[in-house]
Amino acid sequence: MPEGHSVHRIARQFGRHFVGRRVSASSPQGRFADGAALIDGRTMTDARAVGKQMFLEFDDAVWLRVHLGIYGAWDFAGAVASATARPAASDSSGSASESGATEPEMLTGRMGQTGMRGASDDDDAAAPTTVVGAHEESLASIGAPRRTRLRMAEAETESAIDDLALEGFPPDPIGAVRVRLLTDSAVADLRGPTACEVLDAAAVQQVIDRLGPDPLIDDADAGEERMLARIRRRRVPIGLLLMDQSVVSGIGNVYRAELLFRARLDPHALGADLPEDVIRGLWRDWRYLLGVGVDTGQMLTMDGLDEESRRLALRNRADRHWVYKREGLPCRVCGTHIVMELAAARKLYYCPSCQV
Repeated sequence: MPEGHSVHRIARQFGRHFVGRRVSASSPQGRFADGAALIDGRTMTDARAVGKQMFLEFDDAVWLRVHLGIYGAWDFAGAVASATARPAASDSSGSASESGATEPEMLTGRMGQTGMRGASDDDDAAAPTTVVGAHEESLASIGAPRRTRLRMAEAETESAIDDLALEGFPPDPIGAVRVRLLTDSAVADLRGPTACEVLDAAAVQQVIDRLGPDPLIDDADAGEERMLARIRRRRVPIGLLLMDQSVVSGIGNVYRAELLFRARLDPHALGADLPEDVIRGLWRDWRYLLGVGVDTGQMLTMDGLDEESRRLALRNRADRHWVYKREGLPCRVCGTHIVMELAAARKLYYCPSCQV
């Protein structure tokens, strides 16, 4: 399922193209007709992500909560400014340079999972052809130029599709669309989510209160203290705790594996046994990597790359990570073969030599 950086980027798209606009809501497949009726005709006033969950606020504090889960995806289309010169990818420090956006055109982008069938974070994805930066100037800035569909999951990817119907707006819904949100210039179609419900402000707060800290939402110091407290009171392997959204928000299988390797930490070590400085280091590294992921649209977890290596990493996940999906291959540091095992039914990757 999408990790935190993807959901934050989707929320940015709503903030750029829907917040402040009157929204028509419908349920083309009919399963969300009652919920759509509650938000139809209201103005969207906020869009925020907390970990892997997204909350869209409308007039009178009516909220739409969406959790994409394994099969969920958003498809965007609209008459927007195409980024003919795209924002540059950020460097490893998370900074980015900005380029202009000009030519208006109809555009479609898929944000959610890597395929129409829905894919988990253990599925491979095609290499992207463009890299985007921190500035969400248009729908195109997510990386989906004309006649290209963006499929965004554990790694954001683009794949060309033939004869995309761009001449009419809004486009017809494709597939089983749970909810369609439509303004005069943009449309977002949601299909296959794990959760899609209309809540009041109190119920939204209850959901958020159950979640662990999110580095892009919480105060950095307060979030660090919350994560520290929640890990140190649990005699559970850290490899499982990092995936527990009540401990820390937004980390999925890719970031879990990479954070543990970057810390040279045994995924089987119990949270309660970890030194305080190690846990604090995990939080700070998660803040850093999440920022890079939101800026670049890629889960780039290797630092210190030269220009050519960075170019390859941004194009191909095989060149982007230390251990994720590298089982049987030599560790990039020590040469020991990377191990893959199942932990709570999810694939866990680590180096048995470096991570001791």
